[in-house]
Amino acid sequence: MNAAQPPNPIRFTPQGLIPTPEQTAIQLSQSKVVLVDANAGAAKTTTLAIRIGEALARKLPPEQILALTFTPEARDVMRQRLIDVGVPQALVARLAVMTFEDFAAWRLDAIDGDNLRRCTEARQLKDYALAAVDRVGARYAGRLEALELNTHSIALSQFLDAQLGLKATMALAADVDFMGLEDIAELLGVPLADYLTTVEYETLRLDGGAGAVFRGPFDATYDLACNLDAGARLAEHFPDYRLVLCDELHDLNEAAFRILDALIGRPQCFFVGAGDKDQVIHAKLGASEEYLNRRFAERHPKLVRYPLTYSYRHGPHLAYAMAEFKHKAVESSLPVHTRIGQAHYATPAECAQQAIAAIRQWKADGNAYDGCAILIRDRHQSMAIENALIEADIDYRTPAMAGYLQRDEILFLRGMLAIALKDFAAVKSEQVRSAIVDAMTAFSEMKFSARRMDNFKAQIIKDPALLGELFMIEDDRRDGVEIGYRDVASQATKKAVIDAIAWLTALDPATPAAAVLTELCERVKLVATARRIFVRPYEAGVVNKSVAGLLQSAAASGQSLREFWTAMNAREAFIRRKRERKAVLIECVANAKGKEFEHVILPFLQADEFPHPLQPRRDEENLFYVGVTRARARLTLLSPTDPALRSGFIANMRLQQSAAAAEAAIARNQAQPVAAPGRHYLTATFHEKDEVKALGAQFDIARRAWYVESGRDMSPFSRWLKK
Repeated sequence: MNAAQPPNPIRFTPQGLIPTPEQTAIQLSQSKVVLVDANAGAAKTTTLAIRIGEALARKLPPEQILALTFTPEARDVMRQRLIDVGVPQALVARLAVMTFEDFAAWRLDAIDGDNLRRCTEARQLKDYALAAVDRVGARYAGRLEALELNTHSIALSQFLDAQLGLKATMALAADVDFMGLEDIAELLGVPLADYLTTVEYETLRLDGGAGAVFRGPFDATYDLACNLDAGARLAEHFPDYRLVLCDELHDLNEAAFRILDALIGRPQCFFVGAGDKDQVIHAKLGASEEYLNRRFAERHPKLVRYPLTYSYRHGPHLAYAMAEFKHKAVESSLPVHTRIGQAHYATPAECAQQAIAAIRQWKADGNAYDGCAILIRDRHQSMAIENALIEADIDYRTPAMAGYLQRDEILFLRGMLAIALKDFAAVKSEQVRSAIVDAMTAFSEMKFSARRMDNFKAQIIKDPALLGELFMIEDDRRDGVEIGYRDVASQATKKAVIDAIAWLTALDPATPAAAVLTELCERVKLVATARRIFVRPYEAGVVNKSVAGLLQSAAASGQSLREFWTAMNAREAFIRRKRERKAVLIECVANAKGKEFEHVILPFLQADEFPHPLQPRRDEENLFYVGVTRARARLTLLSPTDPALRSGFIANMRLQQSAAAAEAAIARNQAQPVAAPGRHYLTATFHEKDEVKALGAQFDIARRAWYVESGRDMSPFSRWLKK
């Protein structure tokens, strides 16, 4: 008698890997709503790609499949994973693989006018934001005592962040009709000025309700969610998707959830979403584990959950450390030892030197610099590390954040020194000169119209000697009427800066730089000014730590004011020089989510930095988890010499306790026949990938290893063959 056939046989066999039972269960699931609870590095995107491959193999037209992501980078990775697992490129081209923003903009095209302006960068929104501030001033100046309006770059940046958070959480839809303005702002958790400016900004953007005139980042998602929420019938005109998938579901916010819910609500639609509740780090943008834990279940009580336990990014040593840290099951099927090293320091400079030592060891072990990433808790921590890298002549890059010499608080101090030394021309970059003028205006709390500000910058860039005259100009007047919302504090700040300039210009350039900078910060009351400009205490604290780092650097250098100024400009020249392709990355942990690196260095793991005492403990745990789990081959943890000062997160990893089990897991993984038959696996390292690929090797996604199919001439690969 023939054996009974399985009721739901596999139709799609991915290339380059053998799916685990966990992945196969997701591939074959027939539930309407499926949530995948995945660990970091557990091949979420690859598993979703396999699920799409299965649907295509069952003859579902690609036009009826939608895959959603939150970022363009994640969208591109999804497309590549589809090709990696063997979905033909012609079919991938027919699939709708889109960001939420792109999908929303596409669906709104039917009701948008042809004159809609798309502003993809924050700088394109500046004039609209300034116009909104003007409207608030005209409407509320003199009426609201707590209102503090500013038009400098820092204030505008804070406003754009605030309105983005209000939209992501759909907070603007709250019922506040019978509340006072101050009470509304407090309820929404934003400064009063930011709330009122958001209201005016949205009035301008939506032409008083007639329709969108322009859209910035996330506005399409928000507008579509509002249309769906208001009872519009747009969802009825969505394409007839039979399968919708969503990657990185832990980044879900309320606006995106409402769009996703409308898609899933179609009778013939099936949904598969993958996320890791321990990677929720964008709470300011409305991300919450509540969507994974509760909201989906409330809307879809019959949903089915599947785990993705095994990490394909790193070996058992790091997997088991994260299992201890997060108190959850984490496994690795890789037969590799992800090395976890620790080093200690007494000062920030020593911490930076330990990072340099780890990088040099990485290089000495035959690896390339571009496989190494230094992930910092926040931007102020990069100063000592950047200086150490410059002194060691090691190229580095900071793609998602400015290097420390380009941060507003440091730019302000650089501008003051330039005036003191009458040497603004030493700043060669016109872009940096412009940023210095912006920073000096912000930290002097002066108020100019955008037009006047742009005019000042144009003149100063052409003639750097004019920088000091910026403070001789009267604050802005329009049509002869003085703006009425300046306060006494900002006028006092401007006077303090002018007095400080007079003091600086009388100094001998041979005066020690540390003494000058320390006195300068006291004279301009930089700490108090930062607290006013950066409304949130945490952000003001980052600024103050950044300034403190500069003072420490000046003291350690022993240089005079003139020497320190020259050294700063030389460092900027190093940073701006043409980068070699293989450079060390410096990145904030929050910006590294979704990425992976061969070697991760986490510096400044001390109790008052990581976890940060002003941030929610759970958020800090998730942030640390994200940082640690970016590593593939090596993880280096840098913490204080004094155990009492070290971050408690390190102890929570229980490295010694999990080491024995990790060694046993490696032996188990080496013994398991996880390799596809007929393959010769290679020992090629990360920096050799291009070489073996050019010779014809292929990459096994599951094992994270290069291989050559049997039957080929192996002589070109002899030095990489496993002994």
